[in-house]
Amino acid sequence: MPQSHGHKENGSPITDKIIEAMADKAEQGYDVEEILRRRQGGRPPIGSAAASVESVRLDPELKRDLLLRAAEEHISVSEVIRRAVRQYLQAS
Repeated sequence: MPQSHGHKENGSPITDKIIEAMADKAEQGYDVEEILRRRQGGRPPIGSAAASVESVRLDPELKRDLLLRAAEEHISVSEVIRRAVRQYLQAS
């Protein structure tokens, strides 16, 4: 029986044969540009640098109003909050 080195995402075992095939492929080399193209993704940047996540407590009525506004404008709750903060800071 072949030795198992763990399991793949689908639950099938990683055997010596699979490891040999992976090693052979690695020895042939990889297209670095293709790998970098596939890795692009995730959340799009907002602003000029990495965004931070802030936490704020909302009373139930304010949360309801926030959810309603986001739904009305077809935007995310986060976007409603960003717009509100920008407007507040520009007004002061």
